[in-house]
Order: sequence, then structure tokens, then C-alpha cells
Amino acid sequence: MEQIIVGVADCRVGHAPEQVLATYALGSCIGLSIYDPKAAIGGMLHYMLPDSTIDPARGRENPYMFADTGIPKLVEQVCGRGANRRRLIAHAAGGASMMDPQAVFDIGKRNYLALRKILWKAGILLAGEAVGGTNSRTVRLEIGSGRLWLQENGKQKELVPSFPQKGGN
Repeated sequence: MEQIIVGVADCRVGHAPEQVLATYALGSCIGLSIYDPKAAIGGMLHYMLPDSTIDPARGRENPYMFADTGIPKLVEQVCGRGANRRRLIAHAAGGASMMDPQAVFDIGKRNYLALRKILWKAGILLAGEAVGGTNSRTVRLEIGSGRLWLQENGKQKELVPSFPQKGGN
């Protein structure tokens, strides 16, 4: 397996069966995975903040830092590799309340709400999620099978519901 690391404020696309996309230490950040089961093409975005209007220059410099600029870029890149937008299935992890016990900033929740709004407007189904709480998470997407693995509190499990098997509608 070829592991491709998705860093913070980063996005990667996988198109070969042996590739695995992975992102680590999702606290208040969100890791969004999208996958086309028929084309076996997927992508992963690790974004930090919900809205680039707080720093438009930084949003232009690195669109993957923000939900509103990063999610459309992720979809564009995955479809540019041959995925069909109508078949894209999304999973999300992260959005925890980290180092903010009083929920003053509530970045995790704001990141999650931005994600839901953007995906809804794009007509993309959020099929599964592991969001909120106070735990850091790691996510891995196997491109060949579409299986998505979540690691939290030292335990690994498949994020359910999983992507449909390759060859689906």
C-alpha cells in the first residue's frame, strides 16, 4: 500500500487501488473524504477553519485552510481525475472541542456546520461522520476498496456506513 499523507490545510486525491489517503490529529479541524465507488477515485481534505472571509488573502494563498474554499477545490480535483459528481459519497471526522472547554470559539462546531451547508448546496450526501466530542481522530481512506478507517482513543474501526462496493450505481 502506498500511503499519501494529507497534512493540515491540505488536500490529496487518490486514483490507484494501492493508494491510501491518511490524515492525522483531527481536533477541531475536519477531515472530509469523498469517494466515487464506480470510478474508485477519492480525495481527502483537512481544513482548519470554516470561512475564508476572515482572511481572504490567506484563502487565496491556501484554499485548503478553509471549508468554503477547500471543499469546492476537493470536489473539483476528484472530478478532474474522472469521478462523477453525482456518485460522490462523503464522510467527515473531527470537529472536536479542543482546548476550548467553555466553547468560547467553538471552532469544531462551526467547521462542522460549514461542511454541512457546503455539501448540501453541492448536492453531495454525507454518508457517515465521527464529529464533535473532545478526542483527536485519524482517518484513512483505501482507494481500491473505498473503506474508510477511523482511529480514536487508540482504537481503529471502519467508519460506518462504509462506501458502497466498487461497481455500484
